Amino acid sequence: MKVIAAYLLAVLGGNAHPSADNLKKILGSVGAEADDTMIKLLLSQVQGKDLTELIAAGREKLASVPAGGTAVAPVAVAAPAGGAGAAEAAPAAEEPKKAEVEEEDEEDYVLNLFD
Repeated sequence: MKVIAAYLLAVLGGNAHPSADNLKKILGSVGAEADDTMIKLLLSQVQGKDLTELIAAGREKLASVPAGGTAVAPVAVAAPAGGAGAAEAAPAAEEPKKAEVEEEDEEDYVLNLFD
C-alpha cells in the first residue's frame, strides 16, 4: 500500500509517469523502506495506463463486493405440545445484546500510511 500511496502522491504532485527513483525518494522522505520488487511490480502494472481509468475500474470491482455485516434472521422455535412451551420459548427468541464499544481518545489514535 505504501508504494501505491507514493505513486499517487507523485502523480498528484504533477509527475504523470513517476519512476522507481521518484517513488523511492518519496518513501525515503517519510522514513519508509522502499521494496524494489513491489515498486517494479506496480510500475509494470500501470505502465501506459491512465490513472483515472484505473481508479474507475477499481471502483467498479469494489461495487460488487458486499460491504457490511450480514443480518441475523430470527429463528422460530417450535413449541412443545404442552401449554408452557410458548413461555419457555420467549427467552430463547430474545435479541442478543450489543457489545459495548470502548471509545478511544483522539489523541491516542495515530494513523501512519507508510507503516
